Amino acid sequence: MTSVLIAIAHDDARMLASDLELEGCDVRAVSPDELSEVPLASFDALLLTPSRRLLTSDLVSACDRAGVRLVPIGPADSRLAARFGLPAPLPYDTPAAHIVATLSAPPDAASSDATSHRPPRVIAVWGPHGAPGRTTVAIQLAVELARAGRRTALVDADSVAPSVALQLGLGDESPGLAAACRRAELGSLDVAELSRLASTVETSGGAIDVLSGLNRPSRWPELAAGRLRTTLGVCRTWAEDTVVDVSAEFDEDDDPLDPGAPARHAATAAALLDADEVVAVLSADPLGVSRFIRGHAELRHLIGGTPVTVVANRVRPGPLGIDARGQVRRTLERFAGIDEVAFIPHDARAADAAALHARAIADVAPRSQLVAAVRRVVTALDARAPVTVGSSPRSSRAARQPH
Repeated sequence: MTSVLIAIAHDDARMLASDLELEGCDVRAVSPDELSEVPLASFDALLLTPSRRLLTSDLVSACDRAGVRLVPIGPADSRLAARFGLPAPLPYDTPAAHIVATLSAPPDAASSDATSHRPPRVIAVWGPHGAPGRTTVAIQLAVELARAGRRTALVDADSVAPSVALQLGLGDESPGLAAACRRAELGSLDVAELSRLASTVETSGGAIDVLSGLNRPSRWPELAAGRLRTTLGVCRTWAEDTVVDVSAEFDEDDDPLDPGAPARHAATAAALLDADEVVAVLSADPLGVSRFIRGHAELRHLIGGTPVTVVANRVRPGPLGIDARGQVRRTLERFAGIDEVAFIPHDARAADAAALHARAIADVAPRSQLVAAVRRVVTALDARAPVTVGSSPRSSRAARQPH
């Protein structure tokens, strides 16, 4: 006999329980507030309406440990369920026989391979001097990664000009990354602490956890390399995809008189070395392309064989003539050996609307060509990401970092 626990705050919960009992199930219905007090190991399946308050990573982990099949039900956002590798929620009026058949069927291997079985990633977004649009691209990447159903975190590790909080309308007095780094040095940083320090931003693609940056650039010593790399390590257990916005500079800045002194741009170098993927952003104009070519050589020297996705931002015919894309592609191939470039078109109206409302561009202009272009970048990143369980991202990064 299948034992089912129902935690649904809806009038149909009692009727659903009766129908499942007629199908031969042993059913217990509780209030969602009482769910934490119920021993999950006593049941084969849990039916609940997914919400951010109820459906959490702790609950999913507890169900996995107890061997409980988690079935979402009710008129909820399917993106929240997909974020945990769950199927789309069933309607309340689903026949009990269909629910029993769902409980008896094996889990969908295709959906679990696409979500739960892909190792967590750290994606660093870098670009040279000249404001090529690093932060804008980082925010859009986070939105589209969340839309794909993965829990996504956005970290502002720019120690020179942090601006993620400003662009998303968050206050600059929140503890954010600096507090996380301090706790990392003390050994007290964990998933629960990261969730407390982060700000949750609701976007059109789903919720994003944001670790805001420094509120004053003079506080850059707080983002020491060791602290930041420890923080990013914890982020791998906190989020499935962590997008890190970094500054342009990543030189060592070693002081020959004091080798132990903190380096001014250590945060950027640490994030780039720890990243599984680097998205390198350039501004599609003559000066931006020239700066990128010089910076790209130094970037490659630093990160070795880490995959780099080159993104040409603000593509428009004005500064590069009619064939702007061709000009950028040919220049990068000739002077930097780059033969694959993703292009993001210039959309001043969408960018202005996003700045006015302090929202991601996808929220205020979902049909913008800019949004579609970033979505294609995310698709390419996902296609290249490994989906096997046994590999260790940290060991693979260590193998490709220069010695």
